[in-house]
Amino acid sequence: MNAAPPPNPLKEPPIQSRPAPSQPADRSRSDDVLKLHRLAHTGGSAAVLEWLTTRLGGWIGLMDTEQPHGPEAAVLGAAELAARGAGSAVLRHDGSTALLFALDERRALAAVLESPHHPGAPALLADATVPLALVLRAEEAERREERAAAAEAMVRESVLHLLMNGVLSTARQIAETLGPSLPDPLRMYVVECGTGERTAVARLFMELTGGRAWIVRCPVYVHHLIVLVPTDLAATSADDDPLAGALTAAARHCTVGVSGRSPLREAPAAYAQAFHALAVARGLGERHARFGPGPELALAAHGAGAGWAAALLAPLHAYEPRRPQDPGAQELRATAHAWLNFTSHATRLLKVHRNTLAGRLRLIEAVLGLDLGGIKDQAALSLALRLTAGGRGADRAGGGALPAAGALDDVLRDPATREWARAHLAPLAGPDAPAGARETVRVWLRHDARLVPTAGALGISVAATRKRVGRIEVLLERSLLQSPSARYDLWLAQRAEELAGSTP
Repeated sequence: MNAAPPPNPLKEPPIQSRPAPSQPADRSRSDDVLKLHRLAHTGGSAAVLEWLTTRLGGWIGLMDTEQPHGPEAAVLGAAELAARGAGSAVLRHDGSTALLFALDERRALAAVLESPHHPGAPALLADATVPLALVLRAEEAERREERAAAAEAMVRESVLHLLMNGVLSTARQIAETLGPSLPDPLRMYVVECGTGERTAVARLFMELTGGRAWIVRCPVYVHHLIVLVPTDLAATSADDDPLAGALTAAARHCTVGVSGRSPLREAPAAYAQAFHALAVARGLGERHARFGPGPELALAAHGAGAGWAAALLAPLHAYEPRRPQDPGAQELRATAHAWLNFTSHATRLLKVHRNTLAGRLRLIEAVLGLDLGGIKDQAALSLALRLTAGGRGADRAGGGALPAAGALDDVLRDPATREWARAHLAPLAGPDAPAGARETVRVWLRHDARLVPTAGALGISVAATRKRVGRIEVLLERSLLQSPSARYDLWLAQRAEELAGSTP
């Protein structure tokens, strides 16, 4: 005679209880299985668990069998499941029943139901394990992909930070691990796109460049992408930029500013050029613009200003912090550069609190003997940093004393610098200049490039002052109201012109 099969611990005896309110008597098991798979596909694990809770009542959730947390009955059931190494377990405790079904090596689907529970509950939970296990693995893979993408974005941002501070060798080494190689020479593109469009625009840029563009999400402006493009892929003339044109044609909400041709070591200058071009592009129908031709201050002033800049920054380059946790010379230099370019937004680039930024700026002022509250010393520091890119030139200062008070004026009196100043200011007196453009600039700079006191001095509203400065932006083809701003160059050009005695 054949022996009777052993009892199934998951099979509940028939009970005389009414089914749960949401459990129709005529619902078939196949319908439930189909529903579970659809929920897993459309709503993920959360949707599956929510539906099971609605169908069965009680508590239903995921349980870590190695470190269980939840209702006591479920915790005890998880311990039993782990101890036995079984695929399922049933535990009755204090008037409730815990049903557990293993999903993988560490997780189980757990349900704590009042006794007596619906007789179809074990089958429904068992049927849920397959779609639930699959969707959990898919969700984990998606989270890993998101973490990898976030890590890559952080590394790319670090490469950009190194480039902006002149640490080329390290930037190149890190870039090689991600690909593509950093282009040298390059053109810098700053792409302004709608909220949430940066990923799609970056993908489009990679397609247009055959994967050769180095793309970084701007750490300061959340709607900007910074793109380094090999010069053989970029435009050959200011009036023809097929790459920018193709991008704006395909991405209707994008605006693009393009720098001139630059070596990789001049990446900070290329970024400033592209940013200024972006300010011009916003007012054009084609929504893209190339940085207008014109002399560069750093090139014009290098002969007369390199020694002055090295002497000015020598105390900063020689600075040694008192405590290991305090910022060193290179970190203070990076802080100064970031703040001059992005003002209070520098906290996003440097990843520091605003109080930390303020403390570093006070330290920089003390080390250099400057007052960074006014545009005069801001402009001097900006020029000195550009003339000693990456800290170069500090040794030539001989450890050096601060320059004499008139040293900057000596740089601005140099013929090459005076010629740069005349070219830089020429549009303000040209036929296309709006009435009062030069006076507006003088007053604006006299009030440290602040709109409210400028408006008071001009006797007009702040909005009207903003419009005037905005028209001057288009005239100069430089960003003035949004950082990085050309206000420092404008102040230096005006000062050079004053020293030459040629102010109109």
